[in-house]
Amino acid sequence: MILRDDLERREFNFLDERASKSKNSLGRDVFEDKCSFRTDYQRDRDRIIHSKAFRRLMHKTQVFLAPEGDHYRTRLTHTLEVAQVARTIAKTLNYNEDLTDAIALGHDLGHTPFGHNGEDVLNRIHPGGFRHNEQSLRIVERLECTSKRVGLNLTKEVKDGILNHRGEGIPITLEGQIVKISDRIAYINHDIDDAIRSNVITIDVLPTEDFDVLGHSHSERINNLISDLVTFSDGKDKISLSPDFNKALLHLRKYMFEHVYCSELVKREEDMNKVEVVITALYDYFIKHPEKLPELYREVALEDGNATAVKDYVSGMTDRYAISLYSDLFVPRGWTEFK
Repeated sequence: MILRDDLERREFNFLDERASKSKNSLGRDVFEDKCSFRTDYQRDRDRIIHSKAFRRLMHKTQVFLAPEGDHYRTRLTHTLEVAQVARTIAKTLNYNEDLTDAIALGHDLGHTPFGHNGEDVLNRIHPGGFRHNEQSLRIVERLECTSKRVGLNLTKEVKDGILNHRGEGIPITLEGQIVKISDRIAYINHDIDDAIRSNVITIDVLPTEDFDVLGHSHSERINNLISDLVTFSDGKDKISLSPDFNKALLHLRKYMFEHVYCSELVKREEDMNKVEVVITALYDYFIKHPEKLPELYREVALEDGNATAVKDYVSGMTDRYAISLYSDLFVPRGWTEFK
């Protein structure tokens, strides 16, 4: 039998000296007795996987709204691909794979329905704006509740990695830095795959100069990016790609923003208007009728104000629940019977 003490000793005996060790964790905001057979980081990972917010990612948009095919990424499959890339990097560099996994699985919990389009709408209409990484942190600190605790009470290292997976902030752990760059590696590559599948772009129009560096197939690019990163980062106090690979990845990202993420085929005006109508209508409705919020969010309203509670509720919805609730609230029932 292998117990937590054995696992903690293994970390000290076998992991790189720069790796985060669960026994040296900065701890949790609220003290808890240790699990007898899991490290703190393993426990954090399990709490995230079993959370309601994690399950909801299955029905949240990654890039393409309501895709008709079976094989488009969702926010959940994106999260799993990030975790796979990040674990491979952490294992190869001999860093803490459990901490890396926990951060990767929790990094996008705060995403809105309808992907970044929904985030843009909430950012405009909610006082103080909306940023999904901050909402991810709020979910694990406050909104995921049980009868025994408020929030998931995760370790500080996991929460820091979740908060700083985007933006200018630098995670305090190398494992958090791994997740930050793995997120970019994953989404750029799988979004190319989905964009080709949806006929937004064709393979022949993608920048060949970047593919000559990174690789000409999905698997080649993932493998080459991981290989470059672990080689360039080995023995260093910072996780990064080599200058040539970083330049090529950033240029490819720029191309994706110009020709995919912001293209008329992806951001069709009709669809964007619908997203804005649904998100705005739901937000305004619950601002005017906070008594209609579920119990958890009514409690949040008493603590943090109606606007924060409504933002928490609307941002947590899945695409299909937001559409269904909008229909229940605003579409006359008889209309659904007419074609």
